[in-house]
Amino acid sequence: MTDLNRGIMKFRGADSGAAIVLSACFILGGIAFLIVWALQTAYPLA
Repeated sequence: MTDLNRGIMKFRGADSGAAIVLSACFILGGIAFLIVWALQTAYPLA
């Protein structure tokens, strides 16, 4: 068992490249959404 297959990712293939890329996309997308939302809330253009 690799170190990446421990913790909350306890399923077969958790350390595969596709799972890592998918997780990174979700995390970065969420961060980008929060930044855009915060900027729109702080500086309304309309």
